[in-house]
Amino acid sequence: MSERRAILSGSVFEEQIGYARAVVDGDWVHVSGTTGFDYATMTISDDVVEQAEQCLRNVAAALAEAGCSLADIVRVRYLLPDREDFEPCWPTLRRHFGEVRPAATMMVCGLADPRMKIEIEAYARRPRRASSDSPR
Repeated sequence: MSERRAILSGSVFEEQIGYARAVVDGDWVHVSGTTGFDYATMTISDDVVEQAEQCLRNVAAALAEAGCSLADIVRVRYLLPDREDFEPCWPTLRRHFGEVRPAATMMVCGLADPRMKIEIEAYARRPRRASSDSPR
């Protein structure tokens, strides 16, 4: 039976709504839609690019707790209320994913709070650990 473990970030939304920032299920890590809130201060920038950077820091923190990193992401979804905000984020996204090349989708939709300008959802596969009896 595979391991299933919830990862919490401390966001008040997780408690209020009843979800986890990420769920580890065996080798897979499912990261919930993650916004640009700084969870330590529960503040959010007005700038979409700064929000994208914070989203990725939040996603990376959840992945690190699961034993992987942004480099292990195989699927990412970008959710934005305003399609015009997506292109300014491209350099940030390219910097983090240009070598990783995950499957990606961008969707225009409403988000839970009008301050939110981008939300990022990701799926990662944890790296295989070398076993002690593997050939060297």
